[in-house]
Amino acid sequence: MIELEQVSKSYTSGFLHRKPASVLSNVSFTIKKGETLGLVGESGSGKSTLGRIMIRLAEPSAGRVLFEGSDLFALRKSALRQLRPRMQIVFQDPDTALDPRLSIGVSVAEPLEIWQRAGRHEMTDRVAGLFAMVGLQPELAGRRPFELSGGQKQRAALARALALEPEFLVLDEPTSALDLSVQAQILSLIQVIRQRMNLTILFISHDLQLIGQMSDRVVVLHQGRVVESGTTQDVLSRPQNSYTARLVDAARESDAWFGKPAQPE
Repeated sequence: MIELEQVSKSYTSGFLHRKPASVLSNVSFTIKKGETLGLVGESGSGKSTLGRIMIRLAEPSAGRVLFEGSDLFALRKSALRQLRPRMQIVFQDPDTALDPRLSIGVSVAEPLEIWQRAGRHEMTDRVAGLFAMVGLQPELAGRRPFELSGGQKQRAALARALALEPEFLVLDEPTSALDLSVQAQILSLIQVIRQRMNLTILFISHDLQLIGQMSDRVVVLHQGRVVESGTTQDVLSRPQNSYTARLVDAARESDAWFGKPAQPE
Protein backbone atom coordinates (compact mmCIF):
# COMPACT_ATOMS: atom_id res chain seq x y z
CA MET A 1 0.00 0.00 0.00
CA ILE A 2 2.81 2.39 0.97
CA GLU A 3 6.29 2.27 -0.52
CA LEU A 4 9.28 4.47 0.31
CA GLU A 5 12.08 4.66 -2.24
CA GLN A 6 15.41 6.13 -1.10
CA VAL A 7 13.80 8.90 0.96
CA SER A 8 16.22 11.49 2.34
CA LYS A 9 15.64 14.70 4.25
CA SER A 10 18.10 17.48 5.09
CA TYR A 11 17.75 20.85 6.77
CA THR A 12 20.16 23.75 6.64
CA SER A 13 21.69 25.00 9.87
CA GLY A 14 23.87 27.94 10.81
CA PHE A 15 23.59 31.65 10.09
CA LEU A 16 26.68 32.87 8.26
CA HIS A 17 27.91 29.49 7.11
CA ARG A 18 24.78 27.49 6.32
CA LYS A 19 25.38 23.75 6.16
CA PRO A 20 22.98 20.91 5.36
CA ALA A 21 22.10 18.67 8.31
CA SER A 22 20.91 15.21 7.31
CA VAL A 23 17.86 13.85 9.15
CA LEU A 24 17.01 10.89 6.91
CA SER A 25 19.26 9.09 4.47
CA ASN A 26 18.07 6.71 1.72
CA VAL A 27 15.19 5.18 3.67
CA SER A 28 13.33 2.45 1.80
CA PHE A 29 10.60 0.07 2.99
CA THR A 30 7.02 -0.94 2.24
CA ILE A 31 3.85 -1.30 4.31
CA LYS A 32 1.36 -3.87 3.12
CA LYS A 33 -2.35 -3.18 3.21
CA GLY A 34 -3.88 -4.12 6.56
CA GLU A 35 -0.61 -4.51 8.48
CA THR A 36 0.97 -2.51 11.27
CA LEU A 37 4.58 -1.55 10.71
CA GLY A 38 6.51 -0.50 13.81
CA LEU A 39 9.11 2.23 13.29
CA VAL A 40 11.50 2.32 16.24
CA GLY A 41 14.54 4.41 17.10
CA GLU A 42 15.90 6.82 19.66
CA SER A 43 14.80 10.46 19.90
CA GLY A 44 16.25 12.44 17.02
CA SER A 45 16.52 9.44 14.69
CA GLY A 46 14.08 10.97 12.19
CA LYS A 47 11.00 8.86 13.02
CA SER A 48 8.48 11.70 13.27
CA THR A 49 9.89 13.46 10.22
CA LEU A 50 9.48 10.26 8.24
CA GLY A 51 5.90 9.81 9.44
CA ARG A 52 5.01 13.31 8.28
CA ILE A 53 6.67 12.76 4.92
CA MET A 54 4.60 9.60 4.42
CA ILE A 55 1.36 11.60 4.48
CA ARG A 56 2.86 14.68 2.77
CA LEU A 57 2.94 16.95 5.78
CA ALA A 58 6.66 17.36 5.09
CA GLU A 59 8.59 17.13 1.85
CA PRO A 60 11.65 14.91 1.31
CA SER A 61 14.89 16.29 -0.09
CA ALA A 62 15.14 13.21 -2.31
CA GLY A 63 13.29 9.97 -2.98
CA ARG A 64 9.67 9.01 -3.52
CA VAL A 65 6.67 7.98 -1.44
CA LEU A 66 4.16 5.84 -3.32
CA PHE A 67 0.59 5.41 -2.10
CA GLU A 68 -0.98 2.52 -4.02
CA GLY A 69 1.47 3.25 -6.82
CA SER A 70 0.92 7.02 -6.97
CA ASP A 71 3.84 9.32 -6.13
CA LEU A 72 2.48 11.59 -3.39
CA PHE A 73 4.85 14.41 -4.29
CA ALA A 74 4.01 14.33 -8.00
CA LEU A 75 0.24 14.60 -7.53
CA ARG A 76 -1.64 17.70 -8.58
CA LYS A 77 -3.64 19.55 -5.95
CA SER A 78 -6.96 18.07 -7.06
CA ALA A 79 -5.64 14.50 -6.95
CA LEU A 80 -3.95 15.10 -3.59
CA ARG A 81 -7.15 16.53 -2.14
CA GLN A 82 -9.04 13.37 -3.12
CA LEU A 83 -6.36 11.29 -1.41
CA ARG A 84 -6.08 13.32 1.81
CA PRO A 85 -9.02 11.74 3.71
CA ARG A 86 -7.48 8.30 3.21
CA MET A 87 -4.37 9.27 5.24
CA GLN A 88 -4.50 10.59 8.81
CA ILE A 89 -2.15 11.06 11.76
CA VAL A 90 -2.44 10.95 15.55
CA PHE A 91 0.25 13.04 17.21
CA GLN A 92 2.14 12.40 20.43
CA ASP A 93 0.64 15.30 22.36
CA PRO A 94 -3.16 15.70 22.03
CA ASP A 95 -2.90 19.20 23.53
CA THR A 96 -1.27 20.38 20.31
CA ALA A 97 -3.74 18.47 18.11
CA LEU A 98 -6.97 19.76 19.67
CA ASP A 99 -8.00 23.41 19.39
CA PRO A 100 -8.36 24.69 22.99
CA ARG A 101 -11.09 27.10 21.85
CA LEU A 102 -13.37 24.33 20.59
CA SER A 103 -15.38 21.75 22.47
CA ILE A 104 -14.37 18.13 21.96
CA GLY A 105 -17.57 17.43 20.03
CA VAL A 106 -16.92 20.29 17.63
CA SER A 107 -13.29 19.20 17.13
CA VAL A 108 -14.35 15.66 16.25
CA ALA A 109 -17.08 16.95 13.93
CA GLU A 110 -14.81 19.44 12.16
CA PRO A 111 -13.35 17.01 9.55
CA LEU A 112 -16.86 15.82 8.68
CA GLU A 113 -17.99 19.40 8.18
CA ILE A 114 -14.95 20.46 6.14
CA TRP A 115 -15.19 17.46 3.84
CA GLN A 116 -19.00 17.58 3.77
CA ARG A 117 -19.33 13.98 4.91
CA ALA A 118 -22.43 14.55 7.04
CA GLY A 119 -25.43 16.85 6.96
CA ARG A 120 -26.59 18.92 9.90
CA HIS A 121 -29.08 16.31 11.10
CA GLU A 122 -26.65 13.41 10.62
CA MET A 123 -23.69 15.10 12.29
CA THR A 124 -24.80 14.44 15.88
CA ASP A 125 -25.20 10.73 15.22
CA ARG A 126 -21.84 10.50 13.44
CA VAL A 127 -20.02 12.20 16.30
CA ALA A 128 -21.80 10.01 18.85
CA GLY A 129 -20.69 6.95 16.91
CA LEU A 130 -17.09 8.12 16.91
CA PHE A 131 -17.24 8.81 20.64
CA ALA A 132 -18.56 5.30 21.22
CA MET A 133 -15.85 3.79 19.01
CA VAL A 134 -13.03 5.31 21.07
CA GLY A 135 -14.71 4.88 24.46
CA LEU A 136 -15.61 8.49 25.23
CA GLN A 137 -18.72 9.27 27.26
CA PRO A 138 -21.30 11.33 25.29
CA GLU A 139 -21.46 14.01 28.01
CA LEU A 140 -17.84 14.97 27.25
CA ALA A 141 -18.81 16.40 23.86
CA GLY A 142 -19.45 19.84 25.30
CA ARG A 143 -16.20 20.09 27.24
CA ARG A 144 -12.98 21.72 26.12
CA PRO A 145 -9.61 19.94 26.04
CA PHE A 146 -8.37 21.40 29.36
CA GLU A 147 -11.34 19.75 31.11
CA LEU A 148 -10.33 16.25 30.00
CA SER A 149 -7.68 13.82 31.22
CA GLY A 150 -4.72 12.93 29.04
CA GLY A 151 -6.27 9.62 28.05
CA GLN A 152 -9.60 11.24 27.18
CA LYS A 153 -7.87 13.84 25.02
CA GLN A 154 -5.94 11.18 23.12
CA ARG A 155 -9.16 9.25 22.55
CA ALA A 156 -10.68 12.45 21.17
CA ALA A 157 -7.69 12.98 18.89
CA LEU A 158 -8.07 9.40 17.67
CA ALA A 159 -11.80 9.92 17.04
CA ARG A 160 -11.01 13.05 15.01
CA ALA A 161 -8.43 11.14 12.93
CA LEU A 162 -10.95 8.34 12.27
CA ALA A 163 -13.83 10.65 11.34
CA LEU A 164 -13.14 10.42 7.59
CA GLU A 165 -12.69 6.63 7.73
CA PRO A 166 -9.03 6.62 6.63
CA GLU A 167 -7.23 3.59 5.25
CA PHE A 168 -3.72 4.57 6.41
CA LEU A 169 -3.04 5.89 9.90
CA VAL A 170 0.24 7.23 11.28
CA LEU A 171 0.47 6.92 15.08
CA ASP A 172 3.36 9.08 16.23
CA GLU A 173 4.23 8.04 19.81
CA PRO A 174 0.49 8.07 20.62
CA THR A 175 0.84 6.92 24.24
CA SER A 176 4.19 8.31 25.39
CA ALA A 177 2.55 11.20 27.26
CA LEU A 178 0.21 8.87 29.21
CA ASP A 179 0.67 6.87 32.39
CA LEU A 180 1.07 3.10 32.05
CA SER A 181 -2.49 2.05 32.87
CA VAL A 182 -4.03 4.52 30.43
CA GLN A 183 -1.36 3.67 27.86
CA ALA A 184 -2.39 0.01 27.94
CA GLN A 185 -6.05 0.92 27.43
CA ILE A 186 -5.28 3.13 24.42
CA LEU A 187 -3.07 0.46 22.83
CA SER A 188 -5.77 -2.17 23.23
CA LEU A 189 -8.32 0.25 21.76
CA ILE A 190 -6.09 0.83 18.73
CA GLN A 191 -5.87 -2.93 18.15
CA VAL A 192 -9.65 -3.27 18.22
CA ILE A 193 -10.17 -0.33 15.85
CA ARG A 194 -7.47 -1.59 13.51
CA GLN A 195 -9.31 -4.88 13.07
CA ARG A 196 -12.72 -3.25 12.83
CA MET A 197 -11.66 -0.77 10.12
CA ASN A 198 -8.95 -2.91 8.46
CA LEU A 199 -6.48 -0.07 8.94
CA THR A 200 -2.93 0.05 7.64
CA ILE A 201 -0.81 1.60 10.41
CA LEU A 202 2.63 3.11 10.85
CA PHE A 203 3.26 2.87 14.61
CA ILE A 204 6.13 5.13 15.66
CA SER A 205 7.80 4.62 19.03
CA HIS A 206 11.14 4.73 20.80
CA ASP A 207 9.91 1.84 22.97
CA LEU A 208 10.65 -1.57 21.50
CA GLN A 209 8.35 -3.22 24.01
CA LEU A 210 5.37 -1.36 22.54
CA ILE A 211 6.54 -2.13 19.03
CA GLY A 212 6.60 -5.82 19.97
CA GLN A 213 3.00 -5.64 21.21
CA MET A 214 1.56 -3.67 18.32
CA SER A 215 3.41 -4.50 15.09
CA ASP A 216 3.49 -7.19 12.43
CA ARG A 217 6.83 -6.02 11.08
CA VAL A 218 9.54 -3.70 12.40
CA VAL A 219 11.87 -1.13 10.85
CA VAL A 220 14.73 0.05 13.08
CA LEU A 221 15.92 3.60 12.40
CA HIS A 222 19.27 4.82 13.71
CA GLN A 223 20.67 8.27 12.91
CA GLY A 224 18.30 8.59 9.97
CA ARG A 225 19.15 5.24 8.39
CA VAL A 226 17.39 1.88 8.36
CA VAL A 227 19.71 -0.54 10.16
CA GLU A 228 17.36 -3.52 10.37
CA SER A 229 13.91 -4.65 9.28
CA GLY A 230 11.84 -7.81 9.28
CA THR A 231 8.98 -9.52 11.06
CA THR A 232 8.50 -8.53 14.68
CA GLN A 233 9.35 -12.04 15.85
CA ASP A 234 12.55 -12.22 13.82
CA VAL A 235 13.85 -8.77 14.70
CA LEU A 236 13.06 -8.97 18.40
CA SER A 237 14.19 -12.56 18.95
CA ARG A 238 17.22 -12.59 16.64
CA PRO A 239 18.48 -9.01 16.12
CA GLN A 240 21.26 -8.80 13.56
CA ASN A 241 22.36 -5.22 14.16
CA SER A 242 24.22 -4.17 17.31
CA TYR A 243 22.00 -1.13 17.82
CA THR A 244 18.86 -3.29 17.58
CA ALA A 245 20.41 -5.76 20.01
CA ARG A 246 20.90 -2.98 22.56
CA LEU A 247 17.26 -1.94 22.19
CA VAL A 248 16.13 -5.54 22.66
CA ASP A 249 18.30 -6.00 25.75
CA ALA A 250 16.86 -2.84 27.30
CA ALA A 251 13.28 -3.89 26.51
CA ARG A 252 13.74 -7.39 27.94
CA GLU A 253 14.40 -5.89 31.35
CA SER A 254 10.67 -5.10 31.54
CA ASP A 255 8.35 -7.68 33.11
CA ALA A 256 5.81 -6.92 30.38
CA TRP A 257 8.12 -7.97 27.54
CA PHE A 258 5.94 -9.39 24.75
CA GLY A 259 2.93 -8.93 27.01
CA LYS A 260 -0.44 -7.89 25.67
CA PRO A 261 -2.10 -4.54 26.32
CA ALA A 262 -4.86 -4.48 28.89
CA GLN A 263 -8.42 -4.62 27.60
CA PRO A 264 -10.13 -1.23 27.23
CA GLU A 265 -12.68 -0.21 29.79
